[in-house]
Amino acid sequence: MLSIVVTLLNRKNITARELAERFEVSLRTIYRDVDAINEAGIPIVSSQGTGGGFSIMENYKLNHQLLTLEDSRSILTALKGVNSTVRGQGMEQAMEKIRSLVPGDKKEELDLQMEQLVIDYLPWGYNEAMQARIQQLNKAIVTSRLISINYTNLKGEEIQRTVEPMTLMFKGYNWYLFGYCQLKKDGRVFRLSRIKELNLLDRTFLRRKISFKDFTKEKGSSSQPVVDLILRFPVSVRMRVEEYFFQEQIKEDEEGFLVIKASFPEDFWVYSMILSYGDNIEVIEPPHIREVIGEIAAKIMRKYQIR
Repeated sequence: MLSIVVTLLNRKNITARELAERFEVSLRTIYRDVDAINEAGIPIVSSQGTGGGFSIMENYKLNHQLLTLEDSRSILTALKGVNSTVRGQGMEQAMEKIRSLVPGDKKEELDLQMEQLVIDYLPWGYNEAMQARIQQLNKAIVTSRLISINYTNLKGEEIQRTVEPMTLMFKGYNWYLFGYCQLKKDGRVFRLSRIKELNLLDRTFLRRKISFKDFTKEKGSSSQPVVDLILRFPVSVRMRVEEYFFQEQIKEDEEGFLVIKASFPEDFWVYSMILSYGDNIEVIEPPHIREVIGEIAAKIMRKYQIR
């Protein structure tokens, strides 16, 4: 009933059939709810004919002082960003409720501000399969349903696992799932791009008293060992360096090179990040990473060697 009121506050009028379809209930339920809302003191009127339907009397006002315009914009921007990936009726209704608190003469200003800042968690060139997977996992988390996945680890091994899904995370340009792996008998972080097959099972689970925050505090944000890197770049690639590393990480040495100190979990992602800079990067430390990059570069050279 609150959602019906919010909908009517944001629209001039709406038919009973539209309301029934929107909230997935019968017409009889809609008429009963409208009567209950009227009895609660919120004046809903109905009009017949083309363009008719339910509406709230023009002189009815809701207290709009609960949130400032900036508050509303901040909340709506965040909700809109999440809703771009984890779509759901609840999210849409929450956005409409917030929007209903904005005075009518400020809605145009709000729309302009919403265009000035956009948060979208989907990467460029994303496919609909990834979005569907995110929504599927979100459903499993909300309904406490076990999932079965075929997951490929860093060694290239594909293993079937049964997981109790607990948290979806967007971190470092990628989506991850945190959950309890029944195979490993412990919490695990799974990168969504490495999940080859995903199925929701009919079985449910009781959420364990383990959170991603506790897990990372105990074991670190990754099961991989962390490596402390010192990287050196020519100033000609400053723009690329500044796009990825924080400004406070970037120092300039006496020879005019950019020097970066950063720590990452050591896996193939780190190697590929270094290699993506081509000959515009040099690993200063640690020595074993220099050796790994040198070996990979040698293999590349042999493969593309002109004969």
